[in-house]
Amino acid sequence: MAQLIRDKGSECYRIGGVEDHIHLAVRLSKTATLSKTISEAKTGTSKWLKKTSPTLSNFAWQEGYGAFSVSPKDLDAVIRYIDDQEEHHKKVSFQDEFRKFLNKYGVEYDENYVWG
Repeated sequence: MAQLIRDKGSECYRIGGVEDHIHLAVRLSKTATLSKTISEAKTGTSKWLKKTSPTLSNFAWQEGYGAFSVSPKDLDAVIRYIDDQEEHHKKVSFQDEFRKFLNKYGVEYDENYVWG
């Protein structure tokens, strides 16, 4: 996935996650759009997974995604957060953390569409 993102001119600093979600720390190129970058990364990795492992022939990413911008000065903290996902989610679920984040920053959402 990182190479797919780099091949389109953006930088992928880190990817990591657990069984039900992943996090990416990415700097988009000046000409890249977020939606196209995510779409191409999902499409490319889905095709690769299915080709590499027939047992994953039914694999599919969920349709949506969440994206948040951060200051360059916070990049190291974001990378540490991504690296510590497995341990972190032993204490708090992804869903609870995401809700808290959305609420903290005043992002309106509908539970019926967030977890699709």
